[in-house]
Amino acid sequence: MEGNIMQAPVKLTIFAAGLAVLFGGAFAVGSASGVQVETQPPAHPEEEASGEGDSGHAGTDESAGDDGADESAGHDGAEGSGHDSGPDAAAAAEELPVGVLSAAGGYRLDSLTVPGAVGVAGTLSFRVLDAHGDPVTEYTTQHERDLHLIVASQDTSQFRHVHPTLGADGTWSIDWTWPTAGSHRVYADFLPAAAEDGLTLAQDVTVPGIVTTVPLPAAGSTAVVDEYTVTLSGDLTTEGGPLAFEISRDGDPVTDLDPYLGAYGHLVALRVGDLAYLHTHPEGEAGVSEPGPLVEFMSTAPSPGTYRLFLDFSHQGVVHTADFTVEVTR
Repeated sequence: MEGNIMQAPVKLTIFAAGLAVLFGGAFAVGSASGVQVETQPPAHPEEEASGEGDSGHAGTDESAGDDGADESAGHDGAEGSGHDSGPDAAAAAEELPVGVLSAAGGYRLDSLTVPGAVGVAGTLSFRVLDAHGDPVTEYTTQHERDLHLIVASQDTSQFRHVHPTLGADGTWSIDWTWPTAGSHRVYADFLPAAAEDGLTLAQDVTVPGIVTTVPLPAAGSTAVVDEYTVTLSGDLTTEGGPLAFEISRDGDPVTDLDPYLGAYGHLVALRVGDLAYLHTHPEGEAGVSEPGPLVEFMSTAPSPGTYRLFLDFSHQGVVHTADFTVEVTR
């Protein structure tokens, strides 16, 4: 497949490039066997006075996050709100979408470690730290899991929705192998037990190797995955509205979808370019609503643009992911 080919170094960044410039982000260089970075947000004046904002972690990595930024949950297109350090700063922070910050709401994604090469089996691990720099070990379960891990490549050709295991020390970990080189974003979607609102924190990882950029699939309303055909109806807009996915197999409607994480489907939308994140769940409830062939959502896009939709559904014990490209014009 044609694309842009380049040799990528090992690095792990906190933001997309434009956001890194805006907020002083930095990247860390790791070894060929793995990549690790610890983030340390810059202290705000009031934090310096109170002693807060000092994570106690040494190192040369600068922060790309803002502990004072109050980013809301990565569901239904909610935008984050910024630390109140003046009208201009607050307005700029309010414009930041979900899924581009490594720190928000007093929490931050820390110590992300990944395999350092394509095809090398290893572990993806990280911690979530609170405002005092302590690992978070208690979470509120959402959709049958305490944390949802989403990993997508920059060109959106690779997508995974998985669930790591939480250790007693607050480290989340999962067996991991990179299928392709290049830039990938790691999203942690969770609700700390001590918080009222969920968060989606993210970091970017660049896996070394020959990078082939896969062209963006054309916009369309039909996706084929394995022997299933999924048809999308409805429009994703900034005004909000219904999206419906009809699932068939070999031409026959699927009417016996499995309950998966408490629902009959899960939908993640990523905005092409900055990979802003939108995670929604279907109308109805598994075990109560009809188990297919329709799975319906109410979703709102944060802005016009091109989006990639990833629908996870389970049938006969196997989870499948159908993907779509859609254009949001209003």
